[in-house]
Amino acid sequence: MNLAALRAERIKLTTLRSLWLPPLIAALLTGGVTTAVGSILGGGADHTITDDPGVGVFYGLNFGQAALVAFAVLLIGQEFNTRMIDVSLTAVPRRGRLYGAKLALGALVGLGAGAVGTAGGFAGYAATVPGDWHGPAFVRAATAGVLYPPLLVVLCLGATAMLGNLTAAMGLLGPTVFLLSPLLAGVPGARDAVQFLPDRAGQYALHYTDDPHTVYGHWTGLLIMALWTALAAYGGLWALRRAK
Repeated sequence: MNLAALRAERIKLTTLRSLWLPPLIAALLTGGVTTAVGSILGGGADHTITDDPGVGVFYGLNFGQAALVAFAVLLIGQEFNTRMIDVSLTAVPRRGRLYGAKLALGALVGLGAGAVGTAGGFAGYAATVPGDWHGPAFVRAATAGVLYPPLLVVLCLGATAMLGNLTAAMGLLGPTVFLLSPLLAGVPGARDAVQFLPDRAGQYALHYTDDPHTVYGHWTGLLIMALWTALAAYGGLWALRRAK
């Protein structure tokens, strides 16, 4: 990756509404939905969602990550579907450099969305629902909230590059992120394996309290997601270098 390739990707991002709108929506949903839910719970008797403050603070992330997945898929997938990838490779013949620029841009945008969404979630939730907003658990959850979005974006970018098709990536990643973990968590024989899926492991770092059924710690969950992300990123590079 070099600065010229990164600037080219930045220009694409800022000039195409389909690229810059999803991360903005992700940040707004992450903070906005959490604030709305906190406002409802703060004045009512039902505080079940506040048993673990981390679950409440990042409730909006369940909605915001949908936009992050869409952003990651579009960032490279639409070039595959329109064959604009050939133009990009003409401008940047070294495929690793082009791919690295996309990963770097996706990670930076995801980091920004994570920072804004986490700040908004904590501010909105803390203003409406009493809780522990300091200490090691708060620091860990806030850090994980900032890091989870860029990891998710890079993971989906790599998976999209491996598939080489926008439609296939959207059709696979959407159900995988939003349906696979919850569905498998309800299957007794699959529960132990589900905790090692990237989304489930990454989101465990957002929690304040320990889950007795999870065999690793909160920080380890974020590390597991990072390992999945690294594998996906490498797989995408391998696929792109061998694509015709």
